[in-house]
Amino acid sequence: MSKRPHPVAPAWLPATLLLALAGPAVAQDTGAPPPAKAKQLSAVIVTGTRADNRTESSSLTPIDVVSAKVLQQTGTSELSTALARIIPSLTFPRPSAADTADSQRPAQLRGLSPDQVLVLVDGKRWHPGAIIVTNGVLGRGSQAVDLNTIPMAAIDHIEVLRDGASAQYGSDAIAGVINVVLKKGATGGDVELSGGQYSAGDGQIWQGSANFGLPLNNDKGWLRFSLQEGHQNITNRAGVDRRRPQDGVRQRFGDPAVRDHNLFLNSQYDLSPGVQLYAFGHYGKRDSTSTAFFRSVTNSNSAPTIYPDGYLPLENSDSTDQSLVAGLRGKTSGGWRWDISGNYGANRVSYATENSVNRAFLNDFGSSPTRFHDGILKATQQSFDIDLAKELSVGWLPNPVTLAFGTEYLRQSYEIVAGDPASYYVGTSGVSGGAQGFGGYQPANAGSHARHSVAEYLSLETNLTDRLGTSLAVRHEDYSDFGTTTSGSLAGRFDFTDRFALRASASTGFRAPSLAQQFYAYTQSLYYGPGNAPPGLAPGIYNTGLVGATSPIALLLGGQPLKPEKSRNYTAGLVWNPVDPLTLSVDVYQITIDNRVTLSSNLAITAPAVQAYLAANGITNTNYSSIAYFTNAVDTRTRGVDLVGSYLFDFGQAGTLQTTLSYNYNKNKVTDVKPNPAILDSLGLNLKRIDRRDQYGLLADTTPRSKLILNGLYSVGNWSLNGTLTRYDKFTAYNSSNPTFDQTYGSKWLLDLALNYSLDRWTFSLGADNVFDTYPDKASAALNNDNNGTFPYSVFSPFGFNGAYVYGKVAYRW
Repeated sequence: MSKRPHPVAPAWLPATLLLALAGPAVAQDTGAPPPAKAKQLSAVIVTGTRADNRTESSSLTPIDVVSAKVLQQTGTSELSTALARIIPSLTFPRPSAADTADSQRPAQLRGLSPDQVLVLVDGKRWHPGAIIVTNGVLGRGSQAVDLNTIPMAAIDHIEVLRDGASAQYGSDAIAGVINVVLKKGATGGDVELSGGQYSAGDGQIWQGSANFGLPLNNDKGWLRFSLQEGHQNITNRAGVDRRRPQDGVRQRFGDPAVRDHNLFLNSQYDLSPGVQLYAFGHYGKRDSTSTAFFRSVTNSNSAPTIYPDGYLPLENSDSTDQSLVAGLRGKTSGGWRWDISGNYGANRVSYATENSVNRAFLNDFGSSPTRFHDGILKATQQSFDIDLAKELSVGWLPNPVTLAFGTEYLRQSYEIVAGDPASYYVGTSGVSGGAQGFGGYQPANAGSHARHSVAEYLSLETNLTDRLGTSLAVRHEDYSDFGTTTSGSLAGRFDFTDRFALRASASTGFRAPSLAQQFYAYTQSLYYGPGNAPPGLAPGIYNTGLVGATSPIALLLGGQPLKPEKSRNYTAGLVWNPVDPLTLSVDVYQITIDNRVTLSSNLAITAPAVQAYLAANGITNTNYSSIAYFTNAVDTRTRGVDLVGSYLFDFGQAGTLQTTLSYNYNKNKVTDVKPNPAILDSLGLNLKRIDRRDQYGLLADTTPRSKLILNGLYSVGNWSLNGTLTRYDKFTAYNSSNPTFDQTYGSKWLLDLALNYSLDRWTFSLGADNVFDTYPDKASAALNNDNNGTFPYSVFSPFGFNGAYVYGKVAYRW
């Protein structure tokens, strides 16, 4: 097994931090206010409200504001990882050996699906990635936004709305909204270089970034550049295969190798005193290489003539991400604020398998390529938005009413391009075909699909009294593929005093099933020769894999057009500022979701009666031994509580200590599994809508139920020490069919430390994440949950399994 490193700090190091944090305070919303009334000084927010004067501390719904400084203090170069270390209700697992799922890792909010959280950039809908996660990792079945396409150098702050917001923003906002607010203006900038590695001696990472602005035409506008360049080497925590200990470690299990390039532009120009032209966009490239399973010389898929010592197929994902938002906004003399914009975003992923072989091709032609082009996935999104808002005086109300309304046209498309013939070639010899590791997309999988929707929304927001704030919103959408839906929300907040308030909200929401969930297809082909075909099955080529829910074979076997997911969100909480340095918020919530879109288990259809039924209905040229498809399989319920707060200690000449504590408890449960389609029962087939791994695990207890984050930032003179202690609750990995193989992994504490020194405009940082080199519990060897010793840790670990990471940073700011 790979060498386990020693801790990079002695055991007494957290004592000082814990002692400092043991004050009378506990929590606040992320990005703590200074020691004065938060209601007066907290920042104005733009997420979850159409008013232009709503602040974080006066918000009607729970929201976290995360500054760029707080993001940079986390030590990571990934935006998703940084947010997961700051916001306890957000998780960012790190899957490995999962068919390039680690090249666009999905983030989850409140344990829900990654595609049930809406991502905005400066209030504009961000596009999803092209990859849909189809294997057994968290986020299975989702086509999520890739947050790591947004360079941290471009970010001013992030607003995370922890409440359903479909009535304000439309599809996907069931769990909440992440709004990335960009840096603006011509002044100021920074250049930063960071580098580090894991204490095991691998995973070297370096990243350089720059952000700066330029004035345009005598300060009538500005253009702001953000550049980011990074490189990450692999990590490997694989073990020795117990069946062949003499081979040593041949598998790879850890983070992929990644090269990342990003350019982000943001601009604004004053066309007149009341009209602004604005635009922002980015271009990014990410080249990522993951691994498949090692093929030993005794493996049935070995190719000793090419790889006499066995081989480890590599899966390469070459991702190109681009976006452009442009618009006009202004304010009329009558007080109307207006915004007209167009939005384009696209993600293209080209797949290749390297260090591989097609054994059927080798058998039939005497040679085989070792590198295969497996195909291309592409997701695009365009929208056109018109938004208007105004504060209206209503004679019988003491405060103005913010009236906002608007419309949106949204077009989305999804495309699959087939790979090279050698990547999916099967032949008729009975030898396994397709590129080993990841076979290519077949022409039958290829296709391009599109849809559009038109939405209208209306919202009202006001303080009915000086102490009672309310908001009401409604949104109607008409989709070309599944019809219409209407969502509504109601929120209120009552301030009993300037320091104590109660707030509550109720809303309905929806998520339109993605085009990838409707049409993604991936087929693997096998040739069954005489004597090795399943009983009753004639020799020939048979396909197994994922088919579209409305493909001919799926419709014959119970598939149906997907319906939108529908949610009901309820939140109630309190905000308390008992003394100036202390703020506290506690919110409880419940989210119920009907018709959740999930990926079914595999349906074996080799029985002669089923094959005859398919043939009688036109499925004759393409045989199947098993299929899976997306289906509205289950209803779920999520219940939880968020606690967020802060206390600021002021020691005068001895410095300040800002302490924050945040906690999330979250329980997901599948409350109903839909019955099998009637046709399957009549054919004697037992399709499991979802298997027990999904029902009890991926949709429930494989995400830790609780997460606690305790942070302290001590500053004195030019020095500062930042420490974060995080507790991840236990989680359970469920077997697909047999409870004997279930395994529960214990809770873990992780400590991150960073020491910073500022000199004029320079900042120097030295830090370590996971200082005590904490690993998750080992996967059970007795149950063979460790794949014969090669995968010693669970892919579901909420903090990965790389161990301690030591890094340094130097930054120059002006």
